[in-house]
Amino acid sequence: MKKHDIILISIIAIILIGGFVGFKLYQNAHANEPLIAEITQNNLLVERIDLSAVKEARVIKLPGDYEEYVLIEKGRIRFKEAECPDQVCVNTGWLKEPGDIAVCLPNKAIIVIREGK
Repeated sequence: MKKHDIILISIIAIILIGGFVGFKLYQNAHANEPLIAEITQNNLLVERIDLSAVKEARVIKLPGDYEEYVLIEKGRIRFKEAECPDQVCVNTGWLKEPGDIAVCLPNKAIIVIREGK
């Protein structure tokens, strides 16, 4: 290897390590903020839940053309069951990070995770 190759590889390694460290610091800085889940259906807020404060698991039934159930546990939420034909909402799985979203288009239901302030 030439001297310039070593310098280039070193610079790239420093940038990658710096980016990783910065990302971890950002995650830790926001780790103590509460997680808020917002469930909407037909553009109306059904319920706002502080996932950080959930003590016991519970299920919410959403009405509509297709019956569906939302499972809420401490720190996470998901569509548990749905009668809709494609099951995309159920297959999305657990939502537990700010910005996570699950949508059931046939039933016009949306779950979004936001940071609480």
